[in-house]
Amino acid sequence: FNWYAFRIRNMFSKSRVHSGARATPSQVQQEKPKEPELEDFLTKRDYAGAIALLNFKRFSNRNNIKNLEWLAYSYFHFGEQDKAREIYKELLSKDDPDPMYYIYSAACAFYMGLFKEAEELALQGPKCALQTRILFHSSQRQGNDEKLMLFHGQLSDSIEDQLSLASVHFQRSHYQEATDVYKRLLLEHRDYLALNVYVALCYYKLDYYDVSLEILGVYLAAFADSSLAMNLKACNHFKMYNGKAAENELKPLAELSQGAHLENDLIRHNLVVFRGGEGALQTLPPLGDMPAEARLNLVIHHLRQGEVSEAYNIVRDMEPSTPPEFILKAVVHALIGQQSSSTDSSGSKTGSVPAALMTGANGAPMQLQDHLKQSQQYYQLVGASASECDTIPGRQCMASCFFLLRQFEDVLVFLQSIKVYFPADDDFNWNFGFAKAATGKFKEAEEALLQVQNEKYRSEFCFLGWLMRSFIMSGHPRQAWELYSRLGSTRETYQLLQIIANDCYKTGAFYYSAKAFDILERLDPAPEFSEGKKGACAGTFQMILAGKEPRDTLREVLGLLQTTANGEANPQYEVMANVMRKWAKTNNVRVQ
Repeated sequence: FNWYAFRIRNMFSKSRVHSGARATPSQVQQEKPKEPELEDFLTKRDYAGAIALLNFKRFSNRNNIKNLEWLAYSYFHFGEQDKAREIYKELLSKDDPDPMYYIYSAACAFYMGLFKEAEELALQGPKCALQTRILFHSSQRQGNDEKLMLFHGQLSDSIEDQLSLASVHFQRSHYQEATDVYKRLLLEHRDYLALNVYVALCYYKLDYYDVSLEILGVYLAAFADSSLAMNLKACNHFKMYNGKAAENELKPLAELSQGAHLENDLIRHNLVVFRGGEGALQTLPPLGDMPAEARLNLVIHHLRQGEVSEAYNIVRDMEPSTPPEFILKAVVHALIGQQSSSTDSSGSKTGSVPAALMTGANGAPMQLQDHLKQSQQYYQLVGASASECDTIPGRQCMASCFFLLRQFEDVLVFLQSIKVYFPADDDFNWNFGFAKAATGKFKEAEEALLQVQNEKYRSEFCFLGWLMRSFIMSGHPRQAWELYSRLGSTRETYQLLQIIANDCYKTGAFYYSAKAFDILERLDPAPEFSEGKKGACAGTFQMILAGKEPRDTLREVLGLLQTTANGEANPQYEVMANVMRKWAKTNNVRVQ
């Protein structure tokens, strides 16, 4: 990819030189075509040109060892490690091969993702610094911490070894440690400008996006057409602003490469993210784990589409090793754990949790509570870790952990500490509002829940129930009733009516409690509903006597006492109604 951009620059520069002067016919006759030299191609990092030249020479002499060595080298640096590996196999098959071929072949296997094979090949080669680095990285990729620490102890202070150490720190999400190594090397070798990109990438991972951009500017000032640097700049803009701003940062790259940038897997992956998941199912599955975020973003896409089963199929057998992986597994397990059999408006069963969601890794059976417990443990691992405990995701994880444990006071401790970063975030306001309501802080819960704008969220039973309760408990029962009145008739509205009836009764809002109990009694002539209706009507009458309800309300209360579930007169209702009419007559209150 970089080679392509380089060739474009050369083409432009040559056209400018040719336009300056034309050679005379005699000069043309005297000049002979210059045979390309391998050194020229390698100096320019034109590995495609080097491969073409070396393959041409290979046809004339297939046994030229040096030619094969340089061909393998060029294939490796051109990104075709499989072809380089085949050449090293050929070299190893010859008489008395150089044992370093095992080391170089191991490097090819490592880049091909064959980490176990890379380790085996490296061990067949001679002991050297490159062997140590390959074994160090292979151990990390295989998750063998014992071997990792063994080879860590064998690293020297050389630039190559220290870069390897920083790389492993980065891959293990130890971004501060990686930053320290890179910054130390940068102080010693200020002319190694690429180190600025590595430092900028670490600061990006540490959420210091402005610092990352500032350091990245040093490298871009020297190499304005670097695809890696421009991509990182776009990612910073995505985090600081939005996907459109990020995509604008890639426009110079698109113009320079004439659209060839879309052949780069990393660029195509990031464009899916910048565009909010557009084209995710076409782009992400073929990428696998290259880049590592591709699989995680595919899980996120499925979750956003409500496809929990598809998301679970991806993460079920995944062994998490980084905070994002732990968090995603926690989210998926939490979603499954909170699912239950659903019912339609008539009360009949419409479905249940799919069987595929009730099996864990290796097919082990799992219950809903097992999913919730697993989720809570993953959240706690991230939130309590030394590297994440003071980050925003880390505190969100601890809040989620305590949420699942129903320790809502602790939830608020963590959510309150990061509230300033989520001024208009529906997910945050949802969780914050529920936690406030669960701890009895209904006024603040009402304020948070009313900030939720997502219509899908606002239509969920859980949201409606907590918002109605917050309205009632904070002294706004009329708003709760109006919210109910806008809903259709479903099984969920029946449950919401019970919340209104009981909570209004508890808070002394007897008028709305009586109206709710009246509808419940007509839907279901259960004794508790008729008793609740009598108590609420009596309470409303008492509030009228105390001057806390308008006298006109008495007319509606009498109307409620005249209706019953089966249409028959209720003697107890009649007794209460007669007392109310007598008082109304005495006090000149019209009730007809």
